[in-house]
Amino acid sequence: MDKRTNEEWIADLRAGGDQQAQALEDLRAIILRGLPYAIAGRIAPNSPQSEALVEEIVQETLMRVLEYLDTFEGRSQFTTWAHKIAVRAALTELRRVRWREVPLPEMGMDEEGDASYRELPDRQASPEDQVDRKDMMKRINRIIMEELTEKQRKALMAVAMQGFPLEEAAQRMGMNRNALYKLMHDARLRLKKRMEKEGLTPQQVLSVFEQVGK
Repeated sequence: MDKRTNEEWIADLRAGGDQQAQALEDLRAIILRGLPYAIAGRIAPNSPQSEALVEEIVQETLMRVLEYLDTFEGRSQFTTWAHKIAVRAALTELRRVRWREVPLPEMGMDEEGDASYRELPDRQASPEDQVDRKDMMKRINRIIMEELTEKQRKALMAVAMQGFPLEEAAQRMGMNRNALYKLMHDARLRLKKRMEKEGLTPQQVLSVFEQVGK
């Protein structure tokens, strides 16, 4: 089954019927052999989770191979090309798995009625700098609460502050990737205009959010 030339793989997968079914089965077996070891550094090859994940990814890979068959340019072995598709699909799915149990962040109000997202401790900063930074964060949070819709706030905090993959955040929010991208684009424009009115410079805002990521 490994002895097909690139041209034979293409011809068999385009043929339909039993010829295509056999080629897909052969390709499936090839990917199943190599994929667990390609992602071994991220998940143990013999774990039950790995087995279920690999089966799911192989099915996804076969669909993508058929979908993108016309894009294969023959610069490598066909099986190498298909394997790269499988690895990309696996890495995407592993990122989804990593974030699946992480709840989307919420912005609420603290006991003083201020919008709050998180504290920003920095042991290297002086007490005066810590107070200034906390005041600046409260100011930015208040602007976010006043200017953005709940959906825009959730999207901005999930992707920009928490680092959620765009695809995962979109799925959690019941949106597609393009709709979420536009939602965040509009939110950033609204924040930019408001912060300009407040006299906040990009450098001031970035200095605060750099501390959020620490």
